Amino acid sequence: MTAALQARAIQFAFLGALLVAWFAIGRTGAISPLFLPPMEAVAAALVRLVQTAEFWSAVGTTLTTIIEAYLIAAVLGILAGWLVTRSRFLTRVLEPIVSGLFAIPITLFFPVFILMFGIGPESKVAYGAAYGFFPIARSLGVSGFGLFRHVLFPAAFPVILTGLRIGFFICFASVLGGETISSVSGVGRNIALAAELMEPARMYAWIAFVIVAALVLNALVSALENRMRSH
Repeated sequence: MTAALQARAIQFAFLGALLVAWFAIGRTGAISPLFLPPMEAVAAALVRLVQTAEFWSAVGTTLTTIIEAYLIAAVLGILAGWLVTRSRFLTRVLEPIVSGLFAIPITLFFPVFILMFGIGPESKVAYGAAYGFFPIARSLGVSGFGLFRHVLFPAAFPVILTGLRIGFFICFASVLGGETISSVSGVGRNIALAAELMEPARMYAWIAFVIVAALVLNALVSALENRMRSH
């Protein structure tokens, strides 16, 4: 068995162990259902959820917000990275600034986005775009001292793909986080609402959907990245 297959087998075994443990806990009642509802209750809640218009409306809102935030982050990140690397002086000046800003939890500034754009999807678009901008810009040369200027594009391409992938999942996480904190619609808002209403099975059903969606998206994006690298 190759190392890749061994790693995949361990990952599936770990996931299987978690599911078995969750099922066993639900059967024995070792943990209150208020904190960890039985697996079958969560599965039933998820089945009911996906049959409602509310579910697809929330998913549509969140998906649209993520796409808009990512497109803004990608375009501005690529443009900023390319412009900065045209000047060695600008690279030296801005590299520590961008690196420092990327290290600051941008969640601290989320209230500013709400004040500027309101509690609707617009604030989450701006928030996700701002969060996703930095890894994309850095991968395109802000921290690479002339990546575009001194290295041929094919050589830089793997780094660019990595930055775009990281930026996408940062947008994904930040939009959901923003919706959870303050929003009137979206998947994150429904997770927070279920918690406020003390509906743990419904809350875990939403969370399970997010986890599955994240895993599927990660697999698709990684496959696309590997395919593009091979070409």
